[in-house]
Amino acid sequence: MNPADYPTAWQHPPTRRAWFLLMVKNVAGLIGWIGVWIALLGLSTESDWVLWIFIPYSIYGSWRLFVQVFGYFPIAMRKLRVLRTYPWQVLRGVPHGLDIHPDIQGDQYGWFKFPNPAHREQQLPLVISNHLRVGWWHRRMAPRAKQELKTQIETIWFAGDPRMIGILAAPTRNGQAPRRFKILRQRLAGTDHALTTEWGAAPEDVHRGRQAGFTPYVDPRRPKAKTL
Repeated sequence: MNPADYPTAWQHPPTRRAWFLLMVKNVAGLIGWIGVWIALLGLSTESDWVLWIFIPYSIYGSWRLFVQVFGYFPIAMRKLRVLRTYPWQVLRGVPHGLDIHPDIQGDQYGWFKFPNPAHREQQLPLVISNHLRVGWWHRRMAPRAKQELKTQIETIWFAGDPRMIGILAAPTRNGQAPRRFKILRQRLAGTDHALTTEWGAAPEDVHRGRQAGFTPYVDPRRPKAKTL
């Protein structure tokens, strides 16, 4: 069962199971945080000492609920769009780093380089787009990581177009299913212009990228152009 043989990553049965498991964990986490809050609320009416647990839990739990609803769930749906658009590629020895890439705009939580589909000799960096659940990848990407950890990302699965957007995943131990999905985005300066000029993206490539959720990145720290 070679994952690269399927027209899209979503048509690969183990990938669908892995995504559904991710959603189950998200839902379970949401129910868990709410359930514990309700339980502590009930206990606090009977025991004053429970208030010392309930109050800090309410503050931290509110933040966790916010992250769960406005972070994990929307990100999971963005991953679904990419999985439904592109097929898997099984790659070995992909260049990556945690250092600041000088040509990338905005926040960086690590980058991977992939060959441009139109010019295979050209390597384009994609960045991990957010810091949520990125610790697993960082521990294996670190230059001083133990070899046994580095080996776990020696082979990676990638679905996407490095000129725009993609999904990164590590294979399970048996190599049959993906895990640890991360969205990668293109954030090189002038991405929207380079797509069809320097990087050779055809109109159908750009349309496919839009279907997967690609939008050119605009650095919020860049001054806005003045209009007359």
